[in-house]
Amino acid sequence: MAVEQTLILCKADAVQRGLVGEIISRFERRGYVIAAMKLLRVEESRAKEHYAEHEGKPFFPGLIAYIMSDPIVAMVVSGESAIEGCRQAIGATDPRKAAPGTIRADLAQTIGRNLVHGSDSPASAKREIAIWFEPREIAVRPHPLESSLISD
Repeated sequence: MAVEQTLILCKADAVQRGLVGEIISRFERRGYVIAAMKLLRVEESRAKEHYAEHEGKPFFPGLIAYIMSDPIVAMVVSGESAIEGCRQAIGATDPRKAAPGTIRADLAQTIGRNLVHGSDSPASAKREIAIWFEPREIAVRPHPLESSLISD
């Protein structure tokens, strides 16, 4: 059992529409733990660093403009296979193609306003968490699954 950390961003549309609590609840109901969380306005340098892999693509300026348009909520989510599990909970990038029951299928409106970002790999999670959080901001406590394994 691999306990991982992943970055989750509740984008501006999630904050504007009052859906952050619903999104957090979905992760928590799956057994994940919120290890860090903050509401912030994104400055251009952080936005460009986060989306660096898309630089030069036609949609890059729109990504940057949108993530800077209103406050977002950044979170570090922890748990067994958190990267893949959170991505499953989020659903496909295009809400019209997302599986029923996922955050994007149930709550998102368009591909450009798809509510949530989740890291797509362990390397991305490590890189992205470092962009948004200082190590001291992340709670260091055993995940509930780790605690139960220790006592068994």
